[in-house]
Amino acid sequence: MKKIAYLVILPLLFGACKSAQPTDGKGVSKEEASAYLNTVYPKWLEAVKEENAKAWEEKVFVRNGKKMPIDYKIIGEAPADGRSLFISLHGGGNTAPAVNDQQWRNQIRLYTPKEGVYVAPRAPWDDWNMWFKPGIDSLYDAIIQTAVTLEGVNPNKVYLLGYSAGGDGLYRMAPRMADRWAAASMMAGHPGEASQVNLRNLPFMIWMGEKDGAYNRNKLAAVCGQRLDSLQRLDPENYIHETHIVKGKGHWMERADTVAITWMEQYKRNPYPDKVVWRQENVVLPALYWLSVPLKDAKHTMEVVVTRSGNTINIEKNDYPELTIHLNDEMFNLDKPITLQYQGTELYKGKVARTLANIEEELNARGDKYYAFPAKLTVLKNSKVVSNK
Repeated sequence: MKKIAYLVILPLLFGACKSAQPTDGKGVSKEEASAYLNTVYPKWLEAVKEENAKAWEEKVFVRNGKKMPIDYKIIGEAPADGRSLFISLHGGGNTAPAVNDQQWRNQIRLYTPKEGVYVAPRAPWDDWNMWFKPGIDSLYDAIIQTAVTLEGVNPNKVYLLGYSAGGDGLYRMAPRMADRWAAASMMAGHPGEASQVNLRNLPFMIWMGEKDGAYNRNKLAAVCGQRLDSLQRLDPENYIHETHIVKGKGHWMERADTVAITWMEQYKRNPYPDKVVWRQENVVLPALYWLSVPLKDAKHTMEVVVTRSGNTINIEKNDYPELTIHLNDEMFNLDKPITLQYQGTELYKGKVARTLANIEEELNARGDKYYAFPAKLTVLKNSKVVSNK
């Protein structure tokens, strides 16, 4: 079992921000919480800029001793709601570094969106699992946060795609980091052990040549598409997906898959879906959307399913001894009581305080203003509820 921690780029950031308002743990109003986020978020962006501007200029990121070179192109005029970001993963794998270098150079030319920042990273490893090894999550986050800061990218318009070994990574990283992406597209990859259940709120495309039979890629692509069909039949408004098995084509689909860019561009991320289905992948993470768990408790295949409607939250399934549900004023009316249920049985009903400390903690931990939640409820052993624990 592999584990990684939260991405903490700038752990001392808020030492410089606390003069804005005290963070004494007392409840604040909706307006005070919003004003505080509007105060600290620009300072957080400046700190990210200071930390990462050189890496962006020199086109190489380093995290935890792992180096990821990148190349990128900026296309079109910036829309009023911010630029799009496409992270495009090259093929290759367990081969000579020169081969992976060539695949990387090809990837920067392979797709051209109508608008956006198109980034092709070079994998930190020359290995079959080079795009989903433990520790790579922080490199993806670094690219996203830097593009948001320096290029005006809208964090709700971040897209992931990958070809061949990049498709292998896409199969794993789309569900593993589902709360980062607006849409994802897999080209000519192998799914391995990856599950599709986390894709409920993430539009997902599968592209595969009909004759791409190595490692049964073509057959497994069809199976993954069928799984998504089944999931969507049970949840018709969600699990948006398309499966394309391109007739007569092998591993190289002769650019038939390029229409995936246009398909993805129609979607934006919803950071606050009404239902979160979260299954831990081989590399476990501490948070997805508006849920989090202690990393020490997380194990591969553990699941949690939580829904929200109005001011009511229902935990349908929870494999963890401790589960935290994060709240904000876009999801709930925090001036009124919140009802929390476990499988329909009420565990808690009452107001949940917003605190400035929560905003600080979540912005620093998640690196995304949409996940800087001001309030939270923690459920212990599916029975005891602690507010703002």
